Amino acid sequence: MASIRELHQQLISKERSAVEIAQETLDRISTLEPKLHSFLCVTADRALEQAKAVDAKIAAGEEIGLLAGIPIAVKDNMCTQGIPTTCASRILKDFVPPYESTVTQKLFDAGAVMVGKANLDEFAMGSSTETSAYQVTANPWDLERVPGGSSGGSAAAVAAQESVVALGSDTGGSIRLPASFCGVVGMKPTYGLVSRYGLVAYASSLDQIGPFGRTVEDAAILLGAIAGYDPKDSTSLNVPIPDYAKSLRPDLKPKSRIRIGVIKETFGEGLDPTVEEAVKNALQHLQDLGAEIQVISCPRFRYGLPAYYVIAPSEASANLARYDGVKYGFRAPEGENLLSMYEKTRSQGFGPEVKRRIMIGTYALSAGYYDAYYLKAQKVRTLIKEDFEKAFAQVDLLVSPTAPITAFKAGEKTEDPLSMYLTDLMTIPVNLAGLPGISIPCGFDEQGLPIGLQLVGNVLREELLFQVAYAYEQTTAWHLKAPKI
Repeated sequence: MASIRELHQQLISKERSAVEIAQETLDRISTLEPKLHSFLCVTADRALEQAKAVDAKIAAGEEIGLLAGIPIAVKDNMCTQGIPTTCASRILKDFVPPYESTVTQKLFDAGAVMVGKANLDEFAMGSSTETSAYQVTANPWDLERVPGGSSGGSAAAVAAQESVVALGSDTGGSIRLPASFCGVVGMKPTYGLVSRYGLVAYASSLDQIGPFGRTVEDAAILLGAIAGYDPKDSTSLNVPIPDYAKSLRPDLKPKSRIRIGVIKETFGEGLDPTVEEAVKNALQHLQDLGAEIQVISCPRFRYGLPAYYVIAPSEASANLARYDGVKYGFRAPEGENLLSMYEKTRSQGFGPEVKRRIMIGTYALSAGYYDAYYLKAQKVRTLIKEDFEKAFAQVDLLVSPTAPITAFKAGEKTEDPLSMYLTDLMTIPVNLAGLPGISIPCGFDEQGLPIGLQLVGNVLREELLFQVAYAYEQTTAWHLKAPKI
């Protein structure tokens, strides 16, 4: 499948119509879905309707933007008016939102064509897309392996060319981890850069919506379309949004020397040797492109994981209290009284991982344990932020592996939650500090599975991240490989 810019040229030159592009994408979804299970809901009628509207504009001689007529997948935790939004949970099985999320509204206003709602870990809680109540998404590079999570459906759809780009959400690595496992580009923006209005909350101080693309430019174009201030979101940043795609250059030399810090704590025990080698080769390549590489210490980096697994479940236990069977969503039919109805609804409606996190969070917030767990975790979060601030006083951006391993087999870690949680070791501290991070392909292991390189910037330095990622991408060929499915 062509890139956004290539498809745009085909549309304005009338070489292809938006309906043709949409239909080809829907046909590919129809062919691959029995094997991949990327989508919980395919919105064929809506997609063709949106495509027809784009073709009508072109026929009338109107100008269209870059995203007009471009097929896109949307993670199924973003509200879409009139289309089911389930969060891959039984408790929201038949929920159809009466309003549109800000990000999807912006995309529809830009003429994007939504081909479906992508599968995810239930309520975005997971690292493999195995906790979905409905289906397990397969990794397009090896159907026996997971695509990462929680935005596994979005990443798999882009990797398998079931959509050109996709939206995901990232609470502790849920965009970057699947991007790494599926060999695509995934960006987690600065907290507050993209509106969370209409995103079903998991952990409100950590959640952030971001783009997936097969190329850095596609991800940059998509982020430019969804970023910006939204009065409906109290955490939204009121800052100017640069044209991320315009600033992309194929090298790093014309500008002043970019200083890249390698996070020392992300190497060593637990890191797959093949991943380490690929990342070190990528660092050498960045140095050859003109960057200055130095080793940086973020001593509290490794405490991100335990801090996250107190803070995120605590926020989740509060956010998920609203699912009680009263106002919307699933309700257990056999409740004898109100309390019984609550208990049965939540017991039958939530899956094991969601229940686990609700219980951890409720315990951490309870009287007598709040100071020992939640308050201490927030203090650790502040220390992690301080480490990043000190690092950015010395360098322009930071680098680490996106994940310590490549994609693992489905079922391999389901009985060992701690082992599953460790896959987010490299990504979680970025969310705790509210920073932007991007994962780009930087190699393959001996099984032919993709390896991701994570670039982390200071607050609102997305433009720099895209520039460095693009320079690396344009002088390597990793992004040109595609899974054979």
